[in-house]
Amino acid sequence: MAKATDTRSASSAKAATRRTRSAAETEKINVALVERRDELQGEYDQHLAEITELQRDRLTDSAGDDQADTGTKTFEREREITLANNLLDRITQVERAIERLGEGNYGWCERCGNAIPVERLAAFPSATACVHCKSLEERR
Repeated sequence: MAKATDTRSASSAKAATRRTRSAAETEKINVALVERRDELQGEYDQHLAEITELQRDRLTDSAGDDQADTGTKTFEREREITLANNLLDRITQVERAIERLGEGNYGWCERCGNAIPVERLAAFPSATACVHCKSLEERR
């Protein structure tokens, strides 16, 4: 019975610790995340415009293509689409970080509940796992 009480006390202490970020710190983090999201969105929009332009060029300039040319164009198109999808994934990660910040969960590991080191958040602001949990996840 003592362990259950200790566990609840530890959980309460963690929850209380999570709310120690000041409004100014929260706003600073939010501004940085929104700027990053907007930057990524700009890259994504630019990339989509380039894909559309290249697709138009390919449709009008395909006369006389052999199999190698067709294969190269297909490979390039797939690569461009993959890059655009990667940008979209990164935008989604940043939006999730903004949501977590609003909920008061930003900077805390989703798996173990421990604080994510500031250095990790500086390098990867949309991190949702501490270094230990992320390394366990990557081993799988």
